[in-house]
Amino acid sequence: MLELPPLVDAHCHGVVPGELGLGSFEALLTGAAAPGTTLFDSPAGFAVRRWCPPLLGLEPHCTPAHYLAGRRELGAYEATRLLLRGTGIGGYLVDAAVGAGARDGAAGPGSAALPADLTSPKELGAAAAAAAYEIVRLEPLAQQVADTSGTAGAFLTNVAEAVHGAARTAVAFSVSDTCPPGFPAGPPDAGLVRRAAGAWLAGRTAGEPLDDPVLLRHLVWNAVATGLPLQIRGPAGADPLRLTGFLRATAGLGTDVVLLRSFPNHRPAARLAAAFAHVHTDIGSAPAAPALAETLELAPFGKVLFSTGAYALPELYVTGARFFREALERLVTDRVADRAWTPSDARRVAGMIAAGNARRVYGLERRADRAGSGRGRER
Repeated sequence: MLELPPLVDAHCHGVVPGELGLGSFEALLTGAAAPGTTLFDSPAGFAVRRWCPPLLGLEPHCTPAHYLAGRRELGAYEATRLLLRGTGIGGYLVDAAVGAGARDGAAGPGSAALPADLTSPKELGAAAAAAAYEIVRLEPLAQQVADTSGTAGAFLTNVAEAVHGAARTAVAFSVSDTCPPGFPAGPPDAGLVRRAAGAWLAGRTAGEPLDDPVLLRHLVWNAVATGLPLQIRGPAGADPLRLTGFLRATAGLGTDVVLLRSFPNHRPAARLAAAFAHVHTDIGSAPAAPALAETLELAPFGKVLFSTGAYALPELYVTGARFFREALERLVTDRVADRAWTPSDARRVAGMIAAGNARRVYGLERRADRAGSGRGRER
């Protein structure tokens, strides 16, 4: 059995704090079921039934109804506590954005939005008895600023202050790569930004999300100026190579870039991680062994990070960590058996991917040292 340090989940969300019925639970599980079928008949559903019941004192593979009855008997908080503490995850980097469009391709029910009442990073960390850190998503941050800014000038001033204020407590920023054809190489012209802000503010209603490509570029470069890592969430099927110009422009500026959930485009993402010193790739929660092997054939081992991308259900943290451990153990066992790696190198590389790389990229050890209590800038 491969021994790993406590995992660092480098991108995830909060969980639903209340009780869930069978239909509500299933809707948050994965994909979309055909009429007359159940989402429990899926890889995610079978994994939940195999690995989660024992953490709640139930038999593995019990029926969904029996599992949820046992879950309700324990209560939502106690079930969440037991599940999260059984994951082997010791650190969580939590994207706290919720509501419509918040998932941006995270594994789950098609285009459904995250529930609006997910636990905060602080609440998730308390339930898991682990460190939890906040990732600030740029689009909702700009949306909140716009709701209280009357003019383009006020909006641009306030959004710059909001980004730099968030950098004092967050460990990273996150943004979706929705600017066709990818983020241009440099920041947009100031006059263009002001005109775009005026037009967007005049045409939006309160709460409307930011979708203007000029303002998104402006936001991204404000975030780059803080020096915090930037997570880029690529839309499903988007080729990460379209980010090459942006990655070339940000090289040497002190901001690390992490390409999130790159599968099935893991090979070009791995090539970008190999080409640029400040670029890293996230392998997601359930990498098939061949995809993980292909990533490690191209990317330096210090550039590959683990995350679950989990949201809403604590069960998804359990299964995400399990899938990752199994894929990683299979890979390093094969490499050692082939004498391509020594056992000590295998343990060292596995520890880097599981936790060490994330701790370095996101500066978690420095934050813990400054706090003096081992909690860093937990939220």
